[in-house]
Amino acid sequence: MDLLQPLNLPPYPFKLTDQNGKLTVFDELRKKTIIITPEEWVRQHFVQYLIRQKQYPKTLIKLEGGLKLHGMAKRTDIIVFNPAGQKILLVECKAPSVTINQATFSQAARYNMVHKVQLMAVTNGLQHYYCHIDHDTESFKFLQDLPAYNML
Repeated sequence: MDLLQPLNLPPYPFKLTDQNGKLTVFDELRKKTIIITPEEWVRQHFVQYLIRQKQYPKTLIKLEGGLKLHGMAKRTDIIVFNPAGQKILLVECKAPSVTINQATFSQAARYNMVHKVQLMAVTNGLQHYYCHIDHDTESFKFLQDLPAYNML
């Protein structure tokens, strides 16, 4: 398996290094070097996509935030906030080898039961799905594209 496989996202000039045989990337949001896994490769690309293509402010993006679900500690991949501190986007990242299916969506939806975010994205770097969630009616609508930050 190629850790650095091309994704269906623009290429970005990541700072890659080899640390004792482990390939790492400098994460500009967490300001530290992270070991690259297939899922981390997708997460790093999607963060850059949010910042560079969709103009989401870096300062409002949080990676791997913790949450409690049914008494168990879980982690969300990416959460984006608005300037008032409200969560506006939840992103679940999977490795490219993971098929995006109902189980994948169900996992993201369970995380979102805690966060109650209206905009959700699920990606494996090759396929990206976006939906708007209405928590009052417990319904959702798939979107063709992720809205730019200034459209939210």
